[in-house]
Parts: sequence; structure tokens; C-alpha cells
Amino acid sequence: MFTRGRSPFAYLKPLRASLFLSANPDDVRDALAAGFPAARVLPVETPRAASRYADEIRIVFDGDAVLFSDEAERVFQSDGLTAFVDHETGKRDSPLPGGSLKPLLAALNKLQRIADDHDDQPMHIRTALVTARSAPAHERAIRTLMAWDIDEAMFLGGLDKGEFLREFKPDFFFDDQIRHCESARGISPTTGHVLSGIANAS
Repeated sequence: MFTRGRSPFAYLKPLRASLFLSANPDDVRDALAAGFPAARVLPVETPRAASRYADEIRIVFDGDAVLFSDEAERVFQSDGLTAFVDHETGKRDSPLPGGSLKPLLAALNKLQRIADDHDDQPMHIRTALVTARSAPAHERAIRTLMAWDIDEAMFLGGLDKGEFLREFKPDFFFDDQIRHCESARGISPTTGHVLSGIANAS
């Protein structure tokens, strides 16, 4: 869509878009407010070499405020780590509500099912969750993800995400916190800052 500088997000509904990417943060916020999965793409100074996984598209999502709602993150921000752990262990049997990019994961799963039905298309989509969560707050996320059909999940307990991304070699990485996006630049060819949730409220 070429709109001569006007915001293109209004065309997402008729396009049946599953993802809106832009370098313009205002357009991304408007798309998110309209209910579409969206992220601000961060520029990469040095393009990364092509993936060694030629038949695979690898996509990594953060958890809270990206794949999941920011319900638990709000508890953490307002009341601290102990309250967060208590909140998540108390709700371990309740699925986490979907976040901004949950519809994108659903669309990717649908694409993979279509590709699997056609033997002549050797494409595979590999998805992963890379989150700062750790035990015991991981159980609710795992129960949720089992129903959402994700390939891998990494619970880092605050470790830097960059080293794990370097091993996974994603084609796309989405996170709501700019510091994690910055650590992924140069590792992932496309890093998307998801401007949603309490971490981006200001």
C-alpha cells in the first residue's frame, strides 16, 4: 500500500492482514488500537547472513504483552516479583489471555497446516516463545501454549535473550521491551518492537 504519507492501517481490515509492520511508531499504535497485530521494525545497520535453514521460517515471540496479555506484567510492575509469582501460581490452571500478536501465531499455525497438506511445498514455520519468566510462574504459560501449538518455549529467568536468539537464529523477533529488541538487533534480520502493554504506556 502506498498512501503518500497517510496512515495505511485503515486498509488492514479489507486486506485481512495478520500483521502490520512499520518504522512509524504512531502507525503501529493506531494499528494495535484498531485490534491488529503490529510492531515497529527496528533498522539493522549490518544485514545478517541468510539463514542456514532455507526451508524454514523461524519466528520468536516474547510472552507478556506480546503473545499473552499484559495482565501478569501489570501485577509485576505495580506490586513486584513476589506478587507476580503469587498471581501466576494462583492462576496456573487458567489460560493466559491472548496478547497483541496472538492472532499472528494463529495465522502462522493455519499457514503451516496448509503447507503440511501439500507435499510439494517444503516450507516449515518454526515458532518459539522466549520469555524472562521462570519457575514457578512458567506453568501457566506452558498450559496456555500447549493449546496454542508453539514449537519451543524458553524460560530464561532474567538471562539475556540475545544469546538464546543467536542459537535459535530467528528470521523475526517480537518483544514489547525495547531493551530486548536492541539486544536482538544484528541477530535477527527483523526485530519488531510491539508497542503495547504497560511497558509502553508512556
